[in-house]
Amino acid sequence: MKTVVEHLSNLIRIPSPSSLSNRPIIDYAVDALHRAQWTTQRMVYRDAAGVEKINLLAAPPGQSVDKPEAELVFMCHTDTVPYAAGWTEAIEPFVADGLLYGCGSCDVKGFLACVLTAIAEIDSSTFMEGLRLVLTADEEVGCVGAKHLLASGLIKPERVVIGEPTSLHPARAGKGYCLAEITVFGHEAHSAHPQQGISAIYRAARLVLAIEEFGVQLVGEKNNFFNPAYTTLNIGTIQGGTAKNIIPGRCSFQLEWRPIPGEALDAVPTAVYGIADALRDTDPDFRCELKVVRQQAGFETRADSKLLKTIEAMTGRPAISIPFGSEAPLLASVAKEVIVFGPGDMRTAHSSRECVPVDELEEAVLCMKSLMRAPAVNR
Repeated sequence: MKTVVEHLSNLIRIPSPSSLSNRPIIDYAVDALHRAQWTTQRMVYRDAAGVEKINLLAAPPGQSVDKPEAELVFMCHTDTVPYAAGWTEAIEPFVADGLLYGCGSCDVKGFLACVLTAIAEIDSSTFMEGLRLVLTADEEVGCVGAKHLLASGLIKPERVVIGEPTSLHPARAGKGYCLAEITVFGHEAHSAHPQQGISAIYRAARLVLAIEEFGVQLVGEKNNFFNPAYTTLNIGTIQGGTAKNIIPGRCSFQLEWRPIPGEALDAVPTAVYGIADALRDTDPDFRCELKVVRQQAGFETRADSKLLKTIEAMTGRPAISIPFGSEAPLLASVAKEVIVFGPGDMRTAHSSRECVPVDELEEAVLCMKSLMRAPAVNR
């Protein structure tokens, strides 16, 4: 029987950025699950590049994986972000000062290692009825696997524990994640004759400054369970022009916003359209296009949720909110209670500093074992 550190080390050694098939990770999990007499079902699809991706559903001995209705689902993704070529130990895990380092160690192979360890250590006769494990593909590139899974109708959960690094605090709320591509148009001309053209970059600059001012207004609408307590905006990339001596005819930038739960998903695009209308007061030919690339709402589970209170009592840690994206908003659309939970700190993730405390891994295994057991056993 493998320890949680052994499971996690093995998982880290399997490269799994979103650009690759996640089959090797799924195969590893299936092998561990079958050894525990769990049954599994694969849902296969291909991504936009034609790469095979797999979602996995699993059920304990004596329970049917084909039954969509589930009382409690443990869920996590199987992909990681790409790791830098200079990170030589990305897939060579090691432990130092009580921390296990490696790509995906906390986001979220640590959670998967804990689940597999907990399953192996529990008497198969004591699993609660309606328990399921769900592994998804392509979370890091837009929760694509989870969207495929929910559209299939293969799982209909009551309560869900989604694996993400929260330092073992149960997270009951999270902001949404939205992204739009905005293109501003001008007219090209030789830069020696600027009167013959209109600079798309200058126009975009005025739009960007107006969006920044709009972002300041959002500070007034707060949900104090978050930090920061309001919807945030960011313009992370901008490109424009073709040469130093050409008046640019086109400029594009990406606008990202993270809405607090309950905010209308179209509030920011609507505001941008309003800003564009205002700019036409002084520039009648001003033209821009906005294309929404991703639009995911936030989520918020009630503070008196039974699942939340159970995990708070187990860990002795109070509930928190999370500022990063996850699959939770998607699951919150079908489940009554959704909690994000797992070992590690997201502030180390997506970097060569990524690590997870070994003691948190071991504590998470104990929590999962307790949650997975039938109520009579828990008493």
